[in-house]
Amino acid sequence: MDSHMLTWMMMMVVVVCSQNSAPEGVLNCCEGDVLFLLDSSGSVTSYEHARMLSFLSELLLPFSLGRDQVRVGLLQVGTKPRLEFSFNRYSTQSGLQGALTNIRPLRGDTNTVDALKMAKEWVLRPGTSDGARKGLPRVLVWLTDGVKPGDVIGPMAELREEGVALLVVSTGHSNYKVLREVVTPPVENHLHFVDIDDMGIITKDLRDAIIEIIKAERLHVRDVSTNSASLHWRPVLSGLTGHYEIRFGEVSTGGSGGGGGSGTSPSTGGNQYQRLIQSTQLNSLRLTDLKPDTTYSVSLIPESNEITFNTLSTTFTTKPVVESPAVVTISESGETSARVSWGPLQPDTVTSYYIEYSTLPRGNLQTVTVRRTQNSTLLRNLQPGSTYLVTVTARHASGKQKSMSVKVCTQEVTPALDDLQLTTVGSASVQVDWRGSTAGLRGYWLTWEGQQSSAANQLSSLYLPPDSLSTRLTHLPPYARVCVSPIYRTARGDGLCCTAQFHSDAWGYDFQS
Repeated sequence: MDSHMLTWMMMMVVVVCSQNSAPEGVLNCCEGDVLFLLDSSGSVTSYEHARMLSFLSELLLPFSLGRDQVRVGLLQVGTKPRLEFSFNRYSTQSGLQGALTNIRPLRGDTNTVDALKMAKEWVLRPGTSDGARKGLPRVLVWLTDGVKPGDVIGPMAELREEGVALLVVSTGHSNYKVLREVVTPPVENHLHFVDIDDMGIITKDLRDAIIEIIKAERLHVRDVSTNSASLHWRPVLSGLTGHYEIRFGEVSTGGSGGGGGSGTSPSTGGNQYQRLIQSTQLNSLRLTDLKPDTTYSVSLIPESNEITFNTLSTTFTTKPVVESPAVVTISESGETSARVSWGPLQPDTVTSYYIEYSTLPRGNLQTVTVRRTQNSTLLRNLQPGSTYLVTVTARHASGKQKSMSVKVCTQEVTPALDDLQLTTVGSASVQVDWRGSTAGLRGYWLTWEGQQSSAANQLSSLYLPPDSLSTRLTHLPPYARVCVSPIYRTARGDGLCCTAQFHSDAWGYDFQS
């Protein structure tokens, strides 16, 4: 037996022994596909190859494996790259760790380019039978001795463009410029140079970098209201025997808390908590009968005799009670009516709504009462062009009342022009006469086409005070069109238009409204 083989066997013992000192809980934190590109060409000795495998064993040992969590693949680099195992191969740590002890180096040339091509077109391509999963993070970790990496910049760039995160561990200290260019930023987290005998010092840093990429929010809260919230989690127990235990309770706001806990976890904070059990087929739960404006801590404990999972915890705060009316709005505002709406609708706590309205500054007060299930009413018989103060009061069953006010402006009445006549005077002038309403009138607006020295005509306009009922326009072109509109405080009323027709020795007009 040669010295290289003896060294390799000793390293395998180290790999197996390292499993016995694994952390008690696995990292139930992540979901993604991680492919390791392992250099096992002729430039890598058996000792170095074994050290890399030992490093991978320690690196991967804490991860939870499975179709809903982390999947691992291994592709070796040699003259003819070989996929040692695909993502679907191992769903348990015992299977993965056993496989790592049986990997043999390929030897030959460092054909990294073909290995990357295999990774891109097959292993890391989503949707294929043994490929990566759609919609989940993909990571390629390249372990190399840094010797003759080949023309890898282009293939690595293509992988990055397709969303693959690239990390590199080099046991050599050459080709820094090339390796720096191929990794996914930040370089300081994703590129590691380390001696073969010191790989253990980067284990945690590399693992943390991978976790940062593939970490999944395992327990989250949605649809939080004043007294309820929905919990959602990934079905980590799918296909396994066991159950989910959910514990939730109020977060302590001060004091010693008891039990030495921080008060942020009902399972350790020393506070009272509720305990619920859910089957493995479910991955959501609606929490009810919660207190408004209260912070709760919730823990999810996946229980199974087959696999150990970490406890997942999070906190959330219920919404405060917003007593009606919190919002009052006005719509459908017309000359004599307007619709007032309010919310939120709270028929369980409100007995009725009382609406008061009057013109500002000192109008007669009018009132209307509507039932508790009604969130709007139409106010009628209002004065046009007026400003009203509208107050909505909720009468709560507790005897308490809450009010909110809003201003509403009714539209002004804008009568149309009663009559318009044009009388031609000479060959280029007209006498304009009209009749209009006087209530609320602010004046009149005239527009007409005026004849210029050039061939083109120009549209002109003129404002006249409200007591004006006629004017004379001169220098008009043939068939000039004259329009008169009444002006009110907030708008312009409908006007009338006439076209003047000039004739020699005669006059006439066409009335066109």
